Amino acid sequence: MSRRHRAGKDMPDVPKGQLPPHLELQRTRVLCASDAPTHTETFQYSGAYAASGVDNSLRLDEFRKNLRIEIKSLTEDDIEFDIIGIDAALANAFRRILIAEVPTMAIEKVLIANNTSVIQDEVLAHRLGLVPIKADPRQFTEKTEEDVANEKNTIVFNLHVTCTRQGDRLKNASVKSDQLKWLPKGSEYEMTSADSKLKTYTSFSCSQDSIPPFDKDIICPRHPDILLAKLRPGQTIELEAHAVKGLGKVHAKWSPVATARYRMLPEVILMEDVEDNFAEELVQKCPVNVFELEDLGKGKRAKVARPRACTLCRECVRGDDWEKRVQLRRVKEHFMFSIESTGALPPEELFVEAIKILVEKCQRVLTELS
Repeated sequence: MSRRHRAGKDMPDVPKGQLPPHLELQRTRVLCASDAPTHTETFQYSGAYAASGVDNSLRLDEFRKNLRIEIKSLTEDDIEFDIIGIDAALANAFRRILIAEVPTMAIEKVLIANNTSVIQDEVLAHRLGLVPIKADPRQFTEKTEEDVANEKNTIVFNLHVTCTRQGDRLKNASVKSDQLKWLPKGSEYEMTSADSKLKTYTSFSCSQDSIPPFDKDIICPRHPDILLAKLRPGQTIELEAHAVKGLGKVHAKWSPVATARYRMLPEVILMEDVEDNFAEELVQKCPVNVFELEDLGKGKRAKVARPRACTLCRECVRGDDWEKRVQLRRVKEHFMFSIESTGALPPEELFVEAIKILVEKCQRVLTELS
């Protein structure tokens, strides 16, 4: 007797082309027991469930039909959304691209004319490099070592601060990022090399503030209150900082996100009615208030009120017989995604850029294979 015929004989109530409930649960959910998760693997090849007559291969039309993106919250710097209908590998590809391959502008070269503060030149240059720059990187080109710094590949900032005493108070004792002043016409420092054809360290053919969109939206640090240095009376910092386009995989200062993370959607299931003392115990066991008490008049019953808040700490399934009452799951094809932008681009645009980069990678692979 063939395996397919035997499976049909053992499970006569299962419709043809569908998995029995226990296999469908294993295919779509990760079960989180008190000791360890199970059914964590994913199967997307056609023969995974051939014995049940189910073709599990990935089809583009089915992928398009099942794919959904639902935005849960959106602010100036953060976005949280759900991606439904993708595999963990694709979700992780978006995360890695957001961290390492979406370009931004960051300070790369620092020309220090005077620094009498206690902070070493190298440390000061490193701090400046980590200041997020509010400038759309899509308006600039990448600068190689052979390229001359111009208005299309370089942003120049000037910092000149001296601490002075005014009576009992100190002026400019704290050097902050808002004291970085944009120089739209390029560098003001003269080249010291006699054989150089450049008069300054940049060669701008026009002022950047005449180029859209910078004619209306000036370039500046994203956050004005980042502390760069502390000065005492008489100490001075005078420098020029040149920002160029780069990628986070080269240096973290070019990463456009403070964090990009995802996790599978938690699913909390009550296997039976949890009432009275057990209900109160269950509510107290959860540290993030997933459960609430429901008044029945003659007693109380626990209900799942906030399943998305569940961190899967598994406190609710620990203890005698609690795994029989509560079941924790993760939905394998439903991801809760969160992006926190550093400020170079809005968070929703960052995700769109990540999709474009992934599409370019796929097209490059297809080109190489053809």
